[in-house]
Amino acid sequence: MDDTTFHEIISRYHSPSGRTLGILRDIQIEEGYIPRELLSRVSVELNEPVSRLYSLVTFYSFFSLHPVGEHMITVCMGTPCHVRGAEKILETLQSLLHLSGESSDGKYSQTTEDNMFTVEIARCFGACSMAPVLHVDGDLYGYVTPEKIPDILSGYGWKGAGISQPENRSDVR
Repeated sequence: MDDTTFHEIISRYHSPSGRTLGILRDIQIEEGYIPRELLSRVSVELNEPVSRLYSLVTFYSFFSLHPVGEHMITVCMGTPCHVRGAEKILETLQSLLHLSGESSDGKYSQTTEDNMFTVEIARCFGACSMAPVLHVDGDLYGYVTPEKIPDILSGYGWKGAGISQPENRSDVR
């Protein structure tokens, strides 16, 4: 981010109430994530410890410290979705998109090597009656099964092969 854009974002917020989150949000929108260098610049500009800014960025699911893919996939892991198979949905996405399943910065977020997809988890979308659910770029999909994932992904440009199902299928109902 160039200096002009950075200072324009800083100058938008005069009131202390919500200033820090507003600035971080605008940087996230502008860059697609919050680079660590910009976190340090905000720290200096606002006279806030980097540790406080880091705790805000890692607490709120909207923020990311890493570049994200062109398409955001968010899997709901709230209780109804979890009970109805959200873990299998996540495992299927990891398998089809060749993701490691490891999390960073205290929250699950994985991006494909080609930067086409980023998969994250959330705790509740408020669509429990359609569990399990997921969002792709804000589009809500309900009653998702592992078998539906390839069709959902192909609607966003995925050209992968069919589902590779886990060997142990004893938990399928």
